[in-house]
Amino acid sequence: MERKKIAASKLKKEKTTDRFAVVVVVEEYQVALARQTAKILSEENGFGRVATYYIATCVSELANNLFLHATRGGTVTIAIIESCGKKGIEVVAEDCGPGIPDLEMVMRDGFSTNGGLGGGLPGSTRLMDEFEIVSKVGEGTRIVARKWQV
Repeated sequence: MERKKIAASKLKKEKTTDRFAVVVVVEEYQVALARQTAKILSEENGFGRVATYYIATCVSELANNLFLHATRGGTVTIAIIESCGKKGIEVVAEDCGPGIPDLEMVMRDGFSTNGGLGGGLPGSTRLMDEFEIVSKVGEGTRIVARKWQV
């Protein structure tokens, strides 16, 4: 319980509950805050260690992309969801940035626009059970990723 209070106290102008958190990502430290928030929500809602780290890694990647590529940053929403009797966690990363002109290319392992290894988005698809990306050039990008409890 104490760990959640510490994380929640750092969220300025963002929302957080036991089942829902929104982290605005404009500055680099907010990438770590998004990752930490995802880890705490996952742990507190019964996700195992491996699933928790998968979720936290995905959130870290998506938040980092917001920081690096979205002109004005964006938001990461992390929510506990339920469907057909299963509990899951949904991560939504969205921005009003430049958009992605070639989704097929950015989803290839090894492709990078900033000199990295190019494993971020493709790796995130492997870490999560569901992964959807929609992007319009000049309007922004929205990514929804879900992980279900086993």
